[in-house]
Amino acid sequence: MRQDKDIPTVFVVDDDAGMRDSIRWLLESVNHKVEVYSDAQEFLEGLDPEQPGVVLLDIRMPGVSGLELQEWLRDRGLEIPVIILTGHADVPAAVRAMKGGALDFIEKPYNAQYLIETVQKAIEQDQQRRELGSRREELRRRAARLTTRESQVAKRVVQGYSNKAIARELDLSPKTVEVHRGRVMEKMEAGSTAELVQMLIAAEWTTEEEEA
Repeated sequence: MRQDKDIPTVFVVDDDAGMRDSIRWLLESVNHKVEVYSDAQEFLEGLDPEQPGVVLLDIRMPGVSGLELQEWLRDRGLEIPVIILTGHADVPAAVRAMKGGALDFIEKPYNAQYLIETVQKAIEQDQQRRELGSRREELRRRAARLTTRESQVAKRVVQGYSNKAIARELDLSPKTVEVHRGRVMEKMEAGSTAELVQMLIAAEWTTEEEEA
């Protein structure tokens, strides 16, 4: 079982033991946590989708290739950043990797400083994505507490309707709309209408009537 689950980890998948050791030494020298694997299968057996970090992939390996592993991760919605690091570079492989979402395609022998900078950028990108995802899920949990009527009011607030316009469209009194609007603000923990709109947009929130 992996320890320090919240610490970003660099996963090095390469069948060359010397290369694995070299990369581990380099990245640990700048205080990165590193785990090394000799092939894709070994990596997948211990894969924890919740573990933050970045994957450094060789292309040519026994069994599943690096590009196949990259595609496997992508097809399953695992968004951990991937950096291809290979001594067998060619244009088709580079195009395939970049189209598949690889952050970079680095040829061996690699430039140590460039690799360090690329890994750091990938870790920062992964952290930002995870923070946005956590924020989105929290906002969705708040939005799920809205009643049907509150959702209808909230939808029109996002669309820029005034209380009077909402009242006319939903056949309610302006006072009733004001009450519902206040409850929406309270449940979403929004301090202003602008913040409420930002929250619902960030949550990628939709009402039942929009989904129907």
